Amino acid sequence: MKTAIVLGTSRSNGNTHKLVNLYQQHKSADVFNLTDFSISTFDYDHNNKHDDFLVLAKQLLDYEHLIFATPMYWYSMSGQMKVFFDRLSDLLTIEKELGRGLKGKRCSVLATGVDEQPPECFEQPFKLSAAYLGMAYQKMLYCSCEDDFIEQEHSDKLLNHIGLNIA
Repeated sequence: MKTAIVLGTSRSNGNTHKLVNLYQQHKSADVFNLTDFSISTFDYDHNNKHDDFLVLAKQLLDYEHLIFATPMYWYSMSGQMKVFFDRLSDLLTIEKELGRGLKGKRCSVLATGVDEQPPECFEQPFKLSAAYLGMAYQKMLYCSCEDDFIEQEHSDKLLNHIGLNIA
């Protein structure tokens, strides 16, 4: 299954980026780092339709599984990821055919944060957005990184998450 990871973090070598790299050691996935794209905030008049959002959205249609990777900031997704999710509205208004292309795709979440467990409200926007867009939400892997990213601890968790046996 062809997988794309949409990475929304402001730290180029932070915990979420490390989790994405760890994922790629076990499963093939192309990474689309939102910091590499110029994506404007949602605009009801769609004056921003010539930024990079639609270009990225078209690229993502080539994948069967979309993984949204984000740190947890203030009990929510990162600002970059929130702007990306807000712009999904463009796929419901001015680019409906593109939006229909998301229907039936699988999606999941990779997340990191300092809390031991994320609050339920963290995962809800992903689940509800997937349902609204007709996507099949799979699950979330959350890794607590209070002090540092402990690769072995998170590797075991990741292998369980993606269904690989731990040796």
